[in-house]
Amino acid sequence: MTQEFHFDIAATDGAARTGVITTPRGKIRTPAFMPVGTAATVKAMHPEAVKALGADIVLSNTYHLMLRPGAERIAALGGLHQFMNWPGPILTDSGGFQVMSLAKLRKLDENGVTFQSHIDGARHVLTPERSMEIQDLLGADIQMQFDECVRLPCEEAEARRAMLLSLRWAERSKKAFAQKPGRALFGIVQGGASEALRLESARALVDMDFQGYALGGLAVGEPQEVMLAMIDCAAPHLPAARPRYLMGVGSPDDLVESVGRGIDMFDCVMPTRAGRHGLAYTRAGKLNLRNARHADDRAPVDADSANAVTRTYSRAYLHHLVKSGEILGMMLLTEINLAYYQDLMAGLRAAIAARRLDEFCAQTKEGWRGSDAGRLEADD
Repeated sequence: MTQEFHFDIAATDGAARTGVITTPRGKIRTPAFMPVGTAATVKAMHPEAVKALGADIVLSNTYHLMLRPGAERIAALGGLHQFMNWPGPILTDSGGFQVMSLAKLRKLDENGVTFQSHIDGARHVLTPERSMEIQDLLGADIQMQFDECVRLPCEEAEARRAMLLSLRWAERSKKAFAQKPGRALFGIVQGGASEALRLESARALVDMDFQGYALGGLAVGEPQEVMLAMIDCAAPHLPAARPRYLMGVGSPDDLVESVGRGIDMFDCVMPTRAGRHGLAYTRAGKLNLRNARHADDRAPVDADSANAVTRTYSRAYLHHLVKSGEILGMMLLTEINLAYYQDLMAGLRAAIAARRLDEFCAQTKEGWRGSDAGRLEADD
């Protein structure tokens, strides 16, 4: 097993790429969708089931784990992989998104963020150095620089201030990063909805020489066309030989469009959150199992799915579970959604390898036509 972190591109189709990220804990096939395990668990799923659906890597959250149960405690218990029984690669975010989402509970300055815990009101300080320390204690294979994310829309002056602060924090994060074999640190491109700021951020981060690059601060309220424009602006200026990660994204359509623009990695709570609220993602679009029209429907969600849950449980039964508030309904729908997301990524990888991505995307979108699929919030 290699002790090095590296990314190999196997095939391209236009700007899209398929390849493999190699880590000491396993290989990550790209394009990859990372199920979100915010508090060291992908909600309503056993880790073994997440792996069986095709996930090579999961994401966990620095902010939530530092508050409960605590990074030092997890380290004493053997690290996050052992703690959550996930032997494969784990990516941890830096806490930067929570800097934005908890604005009413925090004070931000050059040093970092002072905030009150949403759990018990206790005071905490999160800096680039502390974020790196926490992610190291957790034992994350891919760690993210500490950054500030702004909610869109916002004034360009505010986006510039946050982008420049994130660049300074990127330098501090890189200096504090605990260099260990096989671990990687990614920089995060910020800049709001400004192409000029995104380009400035991307170029500065490339000069710092990170092992991968993320686009942050998207899927935070802006229309899809704005998000795609920011990818079009920044992605071509990121090193082709390094992974590109679009943070907190997104809907199936977001994934398809972004893969075509050269993005390699994604995460989003959408499939798990939707499952807990009675929604199923399928090749025919999104089904709302709360709707009364499913009450007498003996058909499964998708009779042709490779996933056993998707093709065997009736819509009527799932409707009953959802309306009754049964935990099993959340579990089954979460599995259905994660299975669909992983199948979609596998289809994208195969289509890129066969140089038929345009055809695959057109067929996929045709399958969704007329569905009530939509974009949800990007935090869990």
